[in-house]
Parts: sequence; C-alpha cells; structure tokens
Amino acid sequence: MTRILLVDDDERFRTRLARSLTNRGHDVRTSDGMETALQEIGGEWKPDRAVVDLRMDGPSGLEVLDRLAEEIPKIQVVILTGYGSIATTVEAMRLGAHSYVAKPADTDEILAAFGDDLHAPDAAKPRSLARIEWEVINRTLVDCKGNVSETARRLGLHRRTLQRRLSKFPPNDEE
Repeated sequence: MTRILLVDDDERFRTRLARSLTNRGHDVRTSDGMETALQEIGGEWKPDRAVVDLRMDGPSGLEVLDRLAEEIPKIQVVILTGYGSIATTVEAMRLGAHSYVAKPADTDEILAAFGDDLHAPDAAKPRSLARIEWEVINRTLVDCKGNVSETARRLGLHRRTLQRRLSKFPPNDEE
C-alpha cells in the first residue's frame, strides 16, 4: 500500500482526489497547506509520495516541496498547477519534483505522473467534449478566484447552470 500525502487548499478537489486514491487502495492523508502537511509527517506516518498544489494561500507548493524533500529525502512529489510555466517547472524539478501536472487533473493522470502504467490514460484517445468543457469551466473558475457569478458571466452561462455542472465529477472519457 502506497502512502500518499495530498496538499491542496481547494477542499473540494482535495476531498475528491483523496477519496479516489483511497478507493484504489492507497493510504491517503490530506493537508490544506505547509503547516498541516508538516504535522501529518511529524509522527510515525511517512508518505512515499505527495501530490502538492503549486499555488496555495500561505507558502507555495514549491516551498512545501522543498520542506518535504528535506524531511523525507526519498519522497516522490508531483506538483499540480493551473498556472504552468517553464520557470516554475524548472524550479519544481530542481527542488526534486518527480513530475508536474496541469490542473484540472484526474486520478489516472496523477498516478501516471508517478509512473503507474496500470492507471495511465490512453494518450492516443481524444478527450470527450464533456471533459474539455469541464476543464474550461474549472480553469475559468480558478482565473476568477472561485467566484461562481463572475465565472458564469465569462462563460455566458446562468449561475445555477454553472453550479450544476460544477457539482458533477469530471467526465469519464472511457464511455
């Protein structure tokens, strides 16, 4: 059983990803930032892997990555971000990140970033329109700092319609 620490300040995303990873047999603990992440690893439980969001309130994901690497030198860390850039990718790799994944990311993409071929998505298979729509909605929501009304306005949707779409899990492209 792989022990995974999930550090993300987006409670909804963190809860869903933790549940998905747990359902796949992983021992998952969650944290909303550096302070609680360090508390999680302060005892006997030491994760083999960590999934860390790049942009969080308080210390950034790069700072969390740096501290995790100090505390647990053999830990594999995947950095998640909706704000990818060459500079942050290079910095994350320099600090010891195993990989770098753009949000929104699903469980298969994250496990594939760790090199878990059993869960790797079929790269040749195109994404469904529902999946692309879900990604655009979530990217716009991040750009609007979580403001649903502003996100709905930018996307030309009614706020309630947007809320219904946000309440759904990411679409499964295997159907």
